Amino acid sequence: MMSTIDVSSRLTRGERALTAATSLTRRDFLISTAAIGGGMAIGIAWPSAVKAAPSNDPAVAPTEVSPWLVIHPDDTVLLRSPLPESGNGSMTMAALLITKELRSDWRKTRVECISLNRDVRSNHVYGAVKGDVFSFAGRSTKDTLMRLLQQVGASARERLKVAAAERWNVPVSEVEARNGLIEHARTGRSLRYGELAADAAKVKLDKEPDIEPLEDAALGNIARGKIVDAQIVNGNAIYGIDAQAPGMIYGALMQSPVHGGKLKHYDFEAIRNMPGVLGIVVIDPSEPRKRLDLPLQGIESWAQSAVVVVAEHYWQARKALEALPIEWDDGPGAQWKSTAQLDQALLEALEHEGEKIVKDEGDALGALAASERIIEATYRTPYADQAPLEPLNAMALVTDDRVEVWHSGSISAQSFIVAAEEAEVPFEKVHLHQCLVGGNFGRRNFGDDLRIVVAVAKKFPGRPVKVIWSREEMMRQGRYRWHTAGKLRAALGDDGMPRALQARICQTGYGVAGLDNVAYTNGLIPNVRIETREIPIHILWGSYRAPGYNSYAFFVESFIDECAAAANMDPLEYRLKLLEKHADPGWIKCLREVAARAGWGKKLPPGQGQGIAISNWGNWGSNDPQAGTTAAVVAHVEVSRSGELRVLQLDIAFDCGRVLNRDAVVAQMEGGMLFGLNMSLNEELNIANGRIVEGNFDQYPMLRLADTPRLNVHFGGLTGHARYSEIGEPPVGPVGPAVANAIFRATGKRIRSMPFRKHDLRWT
Repeated sequence: MMSTIDVSSRLTRGERALTAATSLTRRDFLISTAAIGGGMAIGIAWPSAVKAAPSNDPAVAPTEVSPWLVIHPDDTVLLRSPLPESGNGSMTMAALLITKELRSDWRKTRVECISLNRDVRSNHVYGAVKGDVFSFAGRSTKDTLMRLLQQVGASARERLKVAAAERWNVPVSEVEARNGLIEHARTGRSLRYGELAADAAKVKLDKEPDIEPLEDAALGNIARGKIVDAQIVNGNAIYGIDAQAPGMIYGALMQSPVHGGKLKHYDFEAIRNMPGVLGIVVIDPSEPRKRLDLPLQGIESWAQSAVVVVAEHYWQARKALEALPIEWDDGPGAQWKSTAQLDQALLEALEHEGEKIVKDEGDALGALAASERIIEATYRTPYADQAPLEPLNAMALVTDDRVEVWHSGSISAQSFIVAAEEAEVPFEKVHLHQCLVGGNFGRRNFGDDLRIVVAVAKKFPGRPVKVIWSREEMMRQGRYRWHTAGKLRAALGDDGMPRALQARICQTGYGVAGLDNVAYTNGLIPNVRIETREIPIHILWGSYRAPGYNSYAFFVESFIDECAAAANMDPLEYRLKLLEKHADPGWIKCLREVAARAGWGKKLPPGQGQGIAISNWGNWGSNDPQAGTTAAVVAHVEVSRSGELRVLQLDIAFDCGRVLNRDAVVAQMEGGMLFGLNMSLNEELNIANGRIVEGNFDQYPMLRLADTPRLNVHFGGLTGHARYSEIGEPPVGPVGPAVANAIFRATGKRIRSMPFRKHDLRWT
């Protein structure tokens, strides 16, 4: 895929070769010292697709049963987790599950990421590269993975008990595990886990122990905060941009300003003699290469046509890139001259039947044609960027027998496979250093930043290369929330309730993310027709937080409010009546809880209003009506007569079935509400001559602390249903429509498009 056009001769003058093959990595060191010091490395194959097998790695302790868990002689418990930490507490959750089953001392628990190199060398002991076990973002509570980690802890606990019973020559039924100790109450004896680790590693259980059922908030009492908090606060945490290696050099990147464009010409001679410049690497995506299976279908890793200037220091590379004479062939994307042109194309497409009929139950078109009470509205959501604080970056070192990469990717297996694919080497030669992800929001799922740096490092063998994206490059080369328009029509019966609903969606990306399975369209409205149409456009799209759902929740919940107003009914009572026959009690429970907690219906001064909305993320493709996570929000807003909007308070009630760590849930809910609020109030990317206009935060506003409303998270909506559904994405959906509905109640003005800051909210 990639080729070097020009490389300065400076690279060979006085260069000190850097070879990583003979160095001992931190992970290798831990494994070796476990063997020397008598530690215990233990794990369990779960589920059956993850087949444990003895490692053929000579650095691994011979007593190792399976590579998930190590107990050192000093009682430190080291968990090797498949969950990269992306700010959502995923590594903390893994450690809590182990600690609860192992009954170890939380203060002595440590976590590091699994070695994917070892996974492929040891018959896929983790099942990560094959995709059997993987997690990212809000999916760290995936049932299979939770059970696996619980089983690892339970198995280690029972082996420790057996080892102690054999040493004391007592029945194993008489020993107990508690807080890092094995105790024999009858004789008053006890042994630390670290003292038993070597013996326990040799124990073969007749059968694996049962795991304990998890109860609500069962893990929250073990620890407060995330396991990485101390490292973040004291500065020891390593994010991708912090990674360093001896002899490293830097790359500054520029991709085609129009997505899909191509490089026509550049003049390396104009920058050859600038300070520190080592060369230029051209990224040509048209070059053929072998494709490998990636772990998450639908998330492709590709790179745009680009140039990378490489220099001894990043600022040298950046200044040389800015001075480089360069010409691009914009390609067909340049036909899109403005956002207004795209809006018009979407609105015109809404006047025609969708290309795909997603749902057609009853006779919606017939009921609409026969009805005298039709409610109709058109909504729009623009392109939006994830905009994490840390810009994209990666580092790679390529030698003859090793490819080493440092990356803040949110899907470790994706990063690992992309590195092998781009370097054109077998998996056994790839070594991934998984760094902390920081803020993810979906942008770090793809691995295009890693693909680019590996391509560059191939041309500078023996030297670590770090490529850092500028803020402007990152924002204009995103994987955005796609541009979407929706036209909704409803026929109301004599009681004001919808008898038919037609939803026509037109968008620049793909997917309805549950629109066809939202409660109202899943049997509550008797006649439903949902149509979709995709507008082909060059702008890239991807997994923005709660993709699709955040737009459709805005459309549907704003429209339900419009139906309630037409029926002259309270918006809360309207929803409760519509949902009274819904098979999932969580919807009504969440609505009642959030309304009661927020003081729904209380008398407010002029210019203030409350709005309500409810939605569910994760219920699509499931036959269980209680699948996914339902979230209901009440927004309290104030709008001055001059049109200045202040969101005073957001209350949320939710039902994910059960929770494991209340503090972590509150953090995710608050973060999701703020994300949804900023998305609704502020976020919009525009197009000019095929290019994304906005390039930094001065053009792409974010909420400030002074803008942040009071946030209240209420647990009274939980049904206790036997599921632990994700919580990172669900709160994003109902915030926007709740605020828009509150604006209507405060001013009488309907908001049907984002961002709200562009609307005239003045009232008299």
